[in-house]
Amino acid sequence: MAAAAAPAATAAAWQPQEEGFKEICGLLELQISPTSSADKSQIWQQLQHYSQFPDFNNYLAFILARAQATSVEVRQAAGLLLKNNLKTSFNGMAPAYQAFIKSELLPCLGAADRNIRSTVGTIVSVVVQLGGIHGWPELLQALITCLDSNDLNHMEGAMDALSKILKIPRSIVRLTPLKMCSLYLPYKSEIWLLGVCLQICEDVPQVLDSDVPGLSDRPFAILLPRLYQFFQSPHTSLKKLALGSVNQYIMLMPAALYTSMNQYLQGLFVLARDPSPEVRKLVCAAFVQLIELRPTFLEPHLRDVIEYILQVNKDGDDEVALEACEFWSAYCEAQLPPENLREFLPRLIPILLSNMVYAEDDESLVDAEEDESLPDRDQDLKPRFHSSRFHGSDSVEDDDDDIVNVWNLRKCSAAALDILSTVFGDEILPTLMPVIQTKLSTSGDDSWKEREAAVLALGAVGEGCINGLYPHLPQIVDFLIPLLDDKFPLIRSISCWTLSRFSKYIVQESGHQRGYEQFDKVLMGLLRRILDTNKRVQEAACSAFATLEEEAAEELAPRLEIILQHLMCAFGKYQRRNLRIVYDAIGTLADAVGAELNQPTYLEILMPPLIGKWQQLSNSDKDLFPLLECFTSIAQALGSGFTQFAEPVFQRCITIIQTQQMAKVDPAAAGVPYDKEFIVCSLDLLSGLAEGLGSGIESLVSKSSLRDLLLQCCTDDASDVRQSAFALLGDLARVCAIHLHPRLAEYLDAAAKQLNTPKLKETVSVANNACWAIGELAIKVRQEISPIVMTVISCLVPILKHPEELNKSLIENSAITLGRLAWVCPELVSPHMEHFMESWCIALSMIHDDVEKEDAFRGLCAMVRANPSGALSSLVFMCKAIASWHEIRSEELHNEVCQVLHGYKQMLRNGAWDQYMSALEPPVKEKLSKYQV
Repeated sequence: MAAAAAPAATAAAWQPQEEGFKEICGLLELQISPTSSADKSQIWQQLQHYSQFPDFNNYLAFILARAQATSVEVRQAAGLLLKNNLKTSFNGMAPAYQAFIKSELLPCLGAADRNIRSTVGTIVSVVVQLGGIHGWPELLQALITCLDSNDLNHMEGAMDALSKILKIPRSIVRLTPLKMCSLYLPYKSEIWLLGVCLQICEDVPQVLDSDVPGLSDRPFAILLPRLYQFFQSPHTSLKKLALGSVNQYIMLMPAALYTSMNQYLQGLFVLARDPSPEVRKLVCAAFVQLIELRPTFLEPHLRDVIEYILQVNKDGDDEVALEACEFWSAYCEAQLPPENLREFLPRLIPILLSNMVYAEDDESLVDAEEDESLPDRDQDLKPRFHSSRFHGSDSVEDDDDDIVNVWNLRKCSAAALDILSTVFGDEILPTLMPVIQTKLSTSGDDSWKEREAAVLALGAVGEGCINGLYPHLPQIVDFLIPLLDDKFPLIRSISCWTLSRFSKYIVQESGHQRGYEQFDKVLMGLLRRILDTNKRVQEAACSAFATLEEEAAEELAPRLEIILQHLMCAFGKYQRRNLRIVYDAIGTLADAVGAELNQPTYLEILMPPLIGKWQQLSNSDKDLFPLLECFTSIAQALGSGFTQFAEPVFQRCITIIQTQQMAKVDPAAAGVPYDKEFIVCSLDLLSGLAEGLGSGIESLVSKSSLRDLLLQCCTDDASDVRQSAFALLGDLARVCAIHLHPRLAEYLDAAAKQLNTPKLKETVSVANNACWAIGELAIKVRQEISPIVMTVISCLVPILKHPEELNKSLIENSAITLGRLAWVCPELVSPHMEHFMESWCIALSMIHDDVEKEDAFRGLCAMVRANPSGALSSLVFMCKAIASWHEIRSEELHNEVCQVLHGYKQMLRNGAWDQYMSALEPPVKEKLSKYQV
């Protein structure tokens, strides 16, 4: 192998050394051999050693392309290692070595062995992703030559490479709205995460729909006619690759596809009857994308397409049926006229219900056993995500366990039924209910899956058809309650979920005797199931109970003792996975009942087991995350009642943050790997302590290093750490601002920087919390904030002037913080009023009555007093903002506002005031009348 010297001048000049070639082939053979006794890690280290030489990847390319005497497995192993190496080193390689690798790959596109072709196609896609199509002009000609060759290996190899260049990797095929997340699995804790599941890398189809020097047309326009020809190929592999490649362009819709859409559709209609399930699946995927993104193309053929999708929804291949089933949700989400679907509902709904029955190979069927004593395997512990603390109206309720699961025909059919019920409402009930009743009336062990599907269907339409179901809900709930004790675990599980869909009704009806009795039966039934012997049922019951808790709130107070007894019994018996859900249920209970929890009887049940677990877990154990979240809710609920537990909790949070900040720099010295989630959860628990203890946290803060740690977190490079840090900064400003004084200027500078960044849209939640924290600090430190006031104002004004570009919470917090700054420093802000009064008053009009809005209006009044003429041009908008109050509870502020209005009325004589008033809508004038103007 060549030493690290200058590369050869041309690709062709490089030749492998025989000794290096043999050594690398030998290592690869040992690495892939299942019978080899060699130490695999040692082999890998030797390969890593070779990778330090600049021409190592040339050897791998040579072995893949030309080592005919070695096995296909060794050649493929060389190719896979080459692919992984190129991902990190291609752009830093010498141009001559890049050229050599490219020259070795192209002749292999048509290799006789399919595995070699596939590996080459993968490497080609990586090179295009990294270097772009423009950086490899020979590739397009090679692809065209292969496609035109009539040699199956060459055509298939080119199509495989092309499809990989175009492919957008997705963790899931389609994503449906978050509002339907709880439906995808039959209990609340399962969720599909938009933004987490969908990972899109840069090798998007645009690379082949851009101009290339030397070509008369764009690459895709040159390739498209050849792809259409393959629609008619006798070879399934070519049809599949060609159709999959064209489908990638539906979203982009280049001119070549747009002008040939009729040809594309005709190809789809022909392939719709293809004997290959994989081809039919791609046809359905095309129709789904078209109806969702480009429905006008399908309008002339819509009846035929719907008829086809109906038929294929019953396809013997579940993957084809699943892709077809996506069509119904896509149609509804595209908000197309429901009339086109209405006549098909009597045929569609029974198909959906039939497909909601568990398939024989459904992975969930393995859950149908008593398994509570079996320890969870690592693969059972699904990923969890902590949502950083957020102050404002757009906070996303993290009431699910943020879990990604396998999507299948059953779940897709239930989702389709849910969205159809929201579009058509009670119209679907005459078709749906007889089918449900038939399935529910079946008896015997052989038909339990039919009954289970009927219960799932009831839950699926529980929101969309609530008006039609409402008169029958007492009977429906009475029917579901005994199913909580059914002999089949999956019926017990789905009954928990379906009852949770009717939680709002169950709680509403608890005010009268029969409703109270039913509420009690549901509550006790769910508590029994929380102690079920089946893990799946435990999970479903805990999630359903958390939903009921949110709806019932203070209604739970009289039953707190028995609820806590059941939850803590579950806490003692659950395995790791379900233990997370118990934490969530305890936290939700604390949020729901608040201070009602602060009684010795309840704390004696609740706290000892939690503290025992707290002491058992190490500071690097990820099972600590849900416990930290649970303590956050408990601290907020107990308020000063948490004082007896506060010090060790506070100190441990400080220790965790210190350790993790050390681990970020030197994991070995810290003794733990770095994981920012430990910092985020600890910051949020400290916020919970500040909120719960109020000024009682002061003694803990004064004796700690929190002030310095918090500043580090406010400048962290991770946005979620900064988000939680600024939330804590605002919470501490409220209760013990004095301890922030020594580093006040640095805090304010860090917060202001979050508002003045070109990436504001990407870090809007951080900016939101930073903005709120500045406002909280302002009203505590008053004039001390003056050095930074104009810097912050200059950031807030553009935010207020472009509200459509940012979220509602940031707009509200910007308006409040601007008002607070004006309140404490009116002499600095008022000279600039005319530049922002209109947009500021519009934002103030949107804020609900609360103490923060009162602060903002104190700032408005202070500015007007300092510079009355500055608001004249925006007086109409100011009047509308004042009229947005339902009631100003502070008599002092009410009088100040009254003085402002009367001041302008006096200032504007000779009918000018009346002119302003005539520009206001009657409701606004009526609201202002309470100020006697």
